[in-house]
Amino acid sequence: MPRKPSKELETFPNPEPRRDYEISFECPEFTCLCPRTGQPDFATLRIRYVPDRLCVELKSLKLYLWSFRNEGHFHEAVTNRILDDLVRAVRPRRMTVVGDFYIRGGIHTVVTASYEAPKRRRAESRAPREAGES
Repeated sequence: MPRKPSKELETFPNPEPRRDYEISFECPEFTCLCPRTGQPDFATLRIRYVPDRLCVELKSLKLYLWSFRNEGHFHEAVTNRILDDLVRAVRPRRMTVVGDFYIRGGIHTVVTASYEAPKRRRAESRAPREAGES
C-alpha cells in the first residue's frame, strides 16, 4: 500500500461513456504552504466533473492531493494546476475545481477554475454504438 504522496493520477474506463453524469468530490483536508511565509494553508477542495471516456481513481487522487502538502503555492496557482492535471489525466467533458481556503489574515479566499471540452469531441464520444459492439 502506498504511503507516500504521488503526482501520478490513475484512471479507469467510464462505465457509462454515452451518458452525461456528474461526479463530485469534497476534500476537506487539502494543505500546501504559503510561498512567501512557508506557513501552511488549509483548504476544502471541491471537484466536479462530467467524465468522457475515463474517470479518476480515488486513491490516486488522495495521494496526488497529498503531494502538495510540503510545496509552496499561491491559492490561484494551485487550484488551476489541480484542474490542469486532472483535465490532462481524464479529459472530461466538463470540470470545475473550487479551492475554498481557510481564513488567513482576516481574508477568506475562494478560487474557482473551470474547463469545458470542445463541442466536437463531446459529440463524438456519445455516438451510438455499432451493431455487435459492447
